[in-house]
Amino acid sequence: MKKRITSVIALLVMIASLLMAIIVTASGTTTTATFWALVPPIIAIALALITKEVYSSLFLGIVVGGIFACDGSATVAIDHIVSDGLISAVSGTAGIFLFLVTLGILVALINKAGGSAAFGRWAQTHIKTRVGAQLATFALGILIFIDDYFNCLTVGSAMLPVADNYKISRAKLSYLIDATAAPICMIAPISSWAAAVARYTEGTGLDGIRLFIKAIPYNFYSLLTFVFVIVLIISKRDFGPMARHERNALEKNDLFSTDERVDGMEVASNPKGRVPDLLLPVLGLIAISVFALIYNGGFFGDDPAYAGRFADAFSNTDATVGLPWGSVVALIVIILYLMCRKLITFKEAMECIPQGFMAMVPAITILTMATALKNISNDLLGSASYVEGIMKGVAPGLTSLLPAVIFIVACLLAFATGTSWGTFGILIPIVCNMFDPSNPIFYIGMSACLAGAVCGDHCSPISDTTIMSSAGARCVHVNHVSTQLPYAITVAVISFLCFLAAGFIQNAAVCLILGTLLIIGFFAFLRLKSRPTKGTE
Repeated sequence: MKKRITSVIALLVMIASLLMAIIVTASGTTTTATFWALVPPIIAIALALITKEVYSSLFLGIVVGGIFACDGSATVAIDHIVSDGLISAVSGTAGIFLFLVTLGILVALINKAGGSAAFGRWAQTHIKTRVGAQLATFALGILIFIDDYFNCLTVGSAMLPVADNYKISRAKLSYLIDATAAPICMIAPISSWAAAVARYTEGTGLDGIRLFIKAIPYNFYSLLTFVFVIVLIISKRDFGPMARHERNALEKNDLFSTDERVDGMEVASNPKGRVPDLLLPVLGLIAISVFALIYNGGFFGDDPAYAGRFADAFSNTDATVGLPWGSVVALIVIILYLMCRKLITFKEAMECIPQGFMAMVPAITILTMATALKNISNDLLGSASYVEGIMKGVAPGLTSLLPAVIFIVACLLAFATGTSWGTFGILIPIVCNMFDPSNPIFYIGMSACLAGAVCGDHCSPISDTTIMSSAGARCVHVNHVSTQLPYAITVAVISFLCFLAAGFIQNAAVCLILGTLLIIGFFAFLRLKSRPTKGTE
């Protein structure tokens, strides 16, 4: 009965959304650079949360956006949906798709060779508690800081058997992965995210990497997320929908808590595999990827601005080129290594290629549709211009409050568009023009922009990092979104209070201590109301 009611509500939302789009377009209402530019992603997000089905939700948002931008022409609407939306999404993110497929193949190879199984056996003998398994997942996520996609898939592959052994729900595992993917990249100078931030500061006259580093102490959302995760794991006090998922995992051995399941392809692994057969490929991929990124950035070139200058070359790189470049080279090296170890044959290595591709198809499909929605909302409907107008309208006379305002705006923009990097591109030039770089509050405002982008990215069901976290943990995507949302919002509220304080006291250490105390106080309050999640101590 509940499913039928949900289906009826979803159908009514779809019909109402399409009728609204047609009526708005027919009436001649301006949809460009107005609130209407944010309506398509809002519809997609709302419908995804109602139906717990992301494909149709994203497609409806794309269709509504195409209608808004068509000026009353059906053929133009179709052209926007197909050409400007879907085809542009595929061509614009081809490098990311190649990287994802290559990572999927690498995961299949490592599994086939027995590396992941060996790590699981090692973990089962060395990790003695459920808390330890979660802390190990968190620590591994911290160590893989080069890129959030790589982080999600590698941590998921390595820790999935350990998490299953200790009856950690897939929703909890996906949260632990997501909580260390984007946040660690956001405070690591050697990461694809640092490179992206540096690229978006071009034309401002500022050194992008130096700006990124100075903003790290005030990136409250990323830093406090780490504090939140540690306290959450140690206290064993899950709340919101996550508590139900964890109870079901512990008491019923149900890792999903829903009828829908996400099971990867079961691959017979080689019992001769050892832990180094997981670690060496991962370390090799990191090393080759770093080399590829600085190579792409001109480290070995003739331009004196980048040649032999690691930080400058890294800030000049294009991660959508460097990461696929590095992953393909690493794939060849890893295949040769595993064959020399006689863990796989050439035929078995080739069989892993379609297996890895098939494992990434759901994530690639969602990423394609989410990118199409972003293209229509940002490029055709001008959501960036609308947000810029809002930001400039609230600036006068609110200098001390601006970091908190910027944080909220960045959160909402990243949530609605599903892209941290897109939010950087929109807000970083605006923030650079709002403050004097010699004023300490400039770096606080920049940190608020970056922190808000990560926060909104965490909360959004159409975010690529959220999608990859679900894929890495083999979790139903909407389950991951719904269980993570209360945790992300809790840290966001505390971060907002820290940015309010930072605007006046301008001391990162004091604000971080304040945020940490608020997190501890929050869990102390939960302790008074509930008991901890039972399980292996």
